[in-house]
Amino acid sequence: MIKGLHHVQITIPKETEEKAKNFYCGILGLQEIEKPESLKGRGGFWLKVGDKDVHIGTEDDFDRLKTKAHIAYEVEDISYWKNRLTKENIQILYGVPIPNFERFEFRDPFGNRVEMIQNLNL
Repeated sequence: MIKGLHHVQITIPKETEEKAKNFYCGILGLQEIEKPESLKGRGGFWLKVGDKDVHIGTEDDFDRLKTKAHIAYEVEDISYWKNRLTKENIQILYGVPIPNFERFEFRDPFGNRVEMIQNLNL
């Protein structure tokens, strides 16, 4: 039986951890958490998002712009995020509407697809 979601992992090119931390911790405001000592040599870093983790791994020779794979962050104020990301010169992309949700997508500095989504019924 699957109990829930423990973590998700996205990847960035090797040697770009500081740039990624500036984006994910600085711009998005996510909290970095300590990786286990046994995994530190692999590169990347981990983030806490609510009660879940996002693992940022390193991987070269992968075109992130060609995949539909993505991570979706649930937010309380989607207008704030549209404005915040626009001020950082990040292009906002709109997808197919979903009833009772407002959402948009963008690409992180490494090409990973990211979605911001707000439940309008809360």
